[in-house]
Amino acid sequence: MAIAPQLTTTAPPAQEWKDLLDEILPPQGQWSPDEYLILTEHSNRLVEYTDGFLEALPMPTDKHQSVLKFLLFAFSAFVEARGGKVQFAPLRLQIRTGKFREPDLLLLRSAADPRRQNRFWLGADLALEVVSEEKPERDLVEKRGDYAEGRVPEYWIVNPQSETITVLSLRGDSYSETGTYRRGETALSVLLPGFSVAVAAVFDAG
Repeated sequence: MAIAPQLTTTAPPAQEWKDLLDEILPPQGQWSPDEYLILTEHSNRLVEYTDGFLEALPMPTDKHQSVLKFLLFAFSAFVEARGGKVQFAPLRLQIRTGKFREPDLLLLRSAADPRRQNRFWLGADLALEVVSEEKPERDLVEKRGDYAEGRVPEYWIVNPQSETITVLSLRGDSYSETGTYRRGETALSVLLPGFSVAVAAVFDAG
C-alpha cells in the first residue's frame, strides 16, 4: 500500500527568517519615507523615522497607559469642547520631510486645521510624551529637539519616575521651560489658557 508523503510543518529556523528579511527589507539608512509609511501601516509596532533610519519604540507599560489615558481624557474634555482635536499614539506626526515621530498625545486647537491629515499629521499645536523607563533621554532630550524642529508650540514631558510634569514653550528655534510641576501642584498650559491638571491625580491614575 502506498504511503502518502508527510507534509512538513516545522517553521524555518530563526536565522533563515532573518536572512530572508535582510534580503527583502531595505537596510538601515536606506528606508524611503513611503517604505516607512507602508511598514507602519501594516504593523502594530510604534516605529519612528529619520532620514532613512528606523527606531522601534518600546511597548507601553500599564502605568504608562494609565497616565496617558488620564491626560487624554483631560485634554479631550477641554480642547474638543472648544472645537479642537486630540489624538494619541499610534498616529504619525511629520516633523519635516524625512522625519516622523509618534507622540503619546498630540492636539490641534482647531479640528479643521489643514495640518490634520488622515494618514499622518503635518504639524501639531501641542505634543506630549510620557517618559519611558527604557530610554528616558529619548523623551527628555531628543524629542525636545525634534518637536522644536517641527515648530510645535508647546511640549509636555510627563515623567512617572520623578513624578514631574514639565511644560515647555517654543521660543524661536528652541524650548524654554514655563514650569516643572510636582505633587501638590497643578500643571498649567500656556497654549491653552484655563487648562490645568493636578500632578498627583495624573500619577495616581490607574
